[in-house]
Amino acid sequence: MRKWVLTLGMICITAIFNVTQAQVTVLQARGYLDVQRGEMISPAAIVIENGIITAVNPDRRPAGAEVIDLGDKYLMPGMMDMHTHLDLDFETGDFGVVVTESGSKAAIRSVKNAEKTLMAGFTTIRNVGQVHPSLDLINVAVAEASEEGWINAPRIIAAGHMISILGGHGDLSMAEGLAEGILELGPEYGVVGSVDDAVKATRFQIKHGAKTIKIHATAGVLSLEDAVGAQQLSDEEMTAIIEEAHRHEIPVAAHAHGTDGIKAAIRAGVNSIDHGSILDDEAIQMMIDHEVVLVPTSGLMDTMNKDMLPPKKKAKAEYVDPLAKESLRKAISAGVLVALGTDSPLIPHGNNAYELTAMMNQGMSNSEALRAATIIPAKLINMEGEVGEIKEGMLADIIAVDANPLEDIRTLENVKFVMKQGRVYKNME
Repeated sequence: MRKWVLTLGMICITAIFNVTQAQVTVLQARGYLDVQRGEMISPAAIVIENGIITAVNPDRRPAGAEVIDLGDKYLMPGMMDMHTHLDLDFETGDFGVVVTESGSKAAIRSVKNAEKTLMAGFTTIRNVGQVHPSLDLINVAVAEASEEGWINAPRIIAAGHMISILGGHGDLSMAEGLAEGILELGPEYGVVGSVDDAVKATRFQIKHGAKTIKIHATAGVLSLEDAVGAQQLSDEEMTAIIEEAHRHEIPVAAHAHGTDGIKAAIRAGVNSIDHGSILDDEAIQMMIDHEVVLVPTSGLMDTMNKDMLPPKKKAKAEYVDPLAKESLRKAISAGVLVALGTDSPLIPHGNNAYELTAMMNQGMSNSEALRAATIIPAKLINMEGEVGEIKEGMLADIIAVDANPLEDIRTLENVKFVMKQGRVYKNME
């Protein structure tokens, strides 16, 4: 009997050992990108265990590990997009889908777009506010489904509802020109009229799982206000939102086009300025002094069909585009921290890597653009040291392409291999 127990125990130990061994993978390729130094290191042998990088180019590889040989391909960390809207596609110029589509369908749309984004090599994204007026936080549900492995999707940092003033850029009744009473929203939906409302809206998003908060510091382009850059949330409302979020260690992103609203958001303590279309020298220096990240969404005007827009929206887009490009050029030259953001679907979901080219068109080098897609976003979402590099101890978020992105950035528009946290989602050998 004792012999039988001992034998059974040895079988169990052997089984456990074999399972552990099966979780060790060696990913080998022509080289891997050191994003900090802006260098391609050759060759590449990355040891991965239980979703974590445990060694890079070790002298001796673990016995019995699964080997994934990617031949002449180049490895780099999974890219990150800091400004997405998964529940929306740019199919019409008025975004009427937000009032004609159910929340359930919007969730399915989000899953579809999340998979496209992952397969494009983006393993982490910030979903900065759902557009659909469902009380349910759709983007939080999709983020949780991704985390639990239900769906093929990036790691999603979800904002819940965007926080905007009554009648402002994020008030969907205003955005779509609806008559009074058809869609009147309150703080739970992110639409606020006071400091108390602003705090309530923030707490509601955090209560229901938001991991970042999105505010509308100014008016916008794709809504029906007359102004594009006028400040909307008051200084006091922005301060209340940001202080509340930061108490919970939740970062805050500010949609901001106009200079006054940008400066007000920075003074209030925001973590990122998204769009940042009209920056003056003072605003740029404030961003540097406070380490505020610019998420410029600079490529969308190259990819968006502006003729689909209603005349007022089209006029605002054509007005702000050259100002935004010049602002980005000045910010890059001054040394502002810049993180990639597409405002997808305005750059279509799955085409997110075009933003790298768009940023380089305004003065970034290849290595700067690659840092904007990796280590700077990691810092912005409080995941520095976890993602954004191929380095021992990091999560194994790794992609592969045919060419060296330090020489050909557009190779990232055709990603051939995608691994997120050690799991392979795409392998086009």
